[in-house]
Amino acid sequence: MSDSPEYAAPAIDKALDILELLAESPAPMSQLEIATAIDRSAGQIFRPLLRLEKRGYLYRDPQSGLYRLSLRMFDLAHRQEPLRSLLTIAIPAMRELAADIGQSCNLGTLDNRSVRIVAQVESPADFGFRVRVGALFDVADTATGMVLAAFSDETFDGVDEDRLVAIRADGAYVRPDAAQPGITDVVVPILRSNGREAVAAITVPYIATSYSRSGTDAVLDRTIETAQRVQAALGV
Repeated sequence: MSDSPEYAAPAIDKALDILELLAESPAPMSQLEIATAIDRSAGQIFRPLLRLEKRGYLYRDPQSGLYRLSLRMFDLAHRQEPLRSLLTIAIPAMRELAADIGQSCNLGTLDNRSVRIVAQVESPADFGFRVRVGALFDVADTATGMVLAAFSDETFDGVDEDRLVAIRADGAYVRPDAAQPGITDVVVPILRSNGREAVAAITVPYIATSYSRSGTDAVLDRTIETAQRVQAALGV
């Protein structure tokens, strides 16, 4: 849609600017800090802040007066029918997977050309690697992103095309985690019925210790079984 004057919606633009800013901010922000960051005056954002707080999208600390995002948008995202169906089917299967292999696992999807973690199941063991639900990662930086890119019609900057071809041929991806030493990422896509497009990907951040129940080969096999089970139940 055009940004010409007849389509201008300054109040909506200010509200969206505020939400996008706070989504990226590592810490709560004051009204003045928000105004400065989005190039507005404190008075210009007073009403948008008030409405966003009243509707539950922002939380304002009564003592410090600082604003942060609530979980309202996260809740709205999870009401989306395709995602709700995916989580309803995938999470029980992932819990069984975690119990069988003694490792944590998470579920990632493509979100605006990035990877969004939409579910996490903890390891039943005393150790495990946890990824925050809602976390967003660059596709090229993660094994999960590479698998989702390999089974997508989109093109992504910074990815190794030869690697994507190999992932498609293998149907899964196992590699040392690029950011966390000692972790091996085991990633399997949940595919649509066409076999070419991924709905999501299950990732096991595998930690090898003397207490580990299974090696990476066994974990891969069990993760493949889980992904296929979810795919069949989704019927997509």
